[in-house]
Amino acid sequence: MAGVTDKPFRLLCRRMGAGLATSEMTSANPQLRDTRKSVERLDHEGEPGPISVQIAGTEPGQMADFARYNVEHGAQIIDINMGCPAKKVCKAWAGSALMRDEARVEAILRAVVGAVDIPVTLKIRTGWAHDAKNAPVIARIAEDAGIAALAIHGRTRDQKYLGTAEYDTIAAIKQHLTIPVWANGDVDSPEKARQVLAHTGVDGLLIGRAAQGRPWIFDEIRHYLETGERLPEKPPAEVGAILVEHLESLHGFYGEDRGVRIARKHMGWYARAHPGRDAFLGQVNRVADARSQIEQTRAYFERLEDPLGAAA
Repeated sequence: MAGVTDKPFRLLCRRMGAGLATSEMTSANPQLRDTRKSVERLDHEGEPGPISVQIAGTEPGQMADFARYNVEHGAQIIDINMGCPAKKVCKAWAGSALMRDEARVEAILRAVVGAVDIPVTLKIRTGWAHDAKNAPVIARIAEDAGIAALAIHGRTRDQKYLGTAEYDTIAAIKQHLTIPVWANGDVDSPEKARQVLAHTGVDGLLIGRAAQGRPWIFDEIRHYLETGERLPEKPPAEVGAILVEHLESLHGFYGEDRGVRIARKHMGWYARAHPGRDAFLGQVNRVADARSQIEQTRAYFERLEDPLGAAA
């Protein structure tokens, strides 16, 4: 979710029911620490706690040092990424590529846990290949190393995001660990959330892509699990208001020029379930100023809310 779960998005998700919103994955390489990207990803001012910072790297010493650095700058949870399947990340033997080297995994986990006095969590996949599902081994290493909670995506590294997530591996791991286990992958509705919780017995769920353009999915899931009833679908006017709030936050965080550009992908996600999406995006993605982007977004969702009135 790097490039998506920035500070504006995290704040919105927390306001709309997410119990935890972890930062974008940030490299432990000290040479990248002062880059604009790293500085923005490590900005947590004004965020509600607990502040969870996700780090990635391959060297135990660097990872431990970066964990300490983040604690000094307000982190309350350190999350280690060993689940990212992106080619750029795996090529550097970080992310889910680390699952191929169990000894290095253990060295990194012990180094980070030993370096800080706050909880350290871990994100992995079911394995690094379809015929090498070694997540149960990594899970045992993680628990023995002092990891506080383990998140598992129900795909292997070589699957990336193709096919469907499987939860049998997650269920088996949950049965053998005493630390909390969280399930991840394809949880895109309240009904699916209940199904995955029942099948795996896990302690929590991670929602990623399903929250893109639908940050209220956290409220929907929470309400459904508590009551057994679905919240009504949000009308276009309310969706538009949430999107405008998101746009304004992006413009404020990144500045107008970058904020307008970064906002475009979010606008596509918010509009994907609505009629006239392609025409709207084709028009609004040509504007380069924040005011026009917001005005055209408001107009589009107002037309959806009252198409007859707009036509008149």
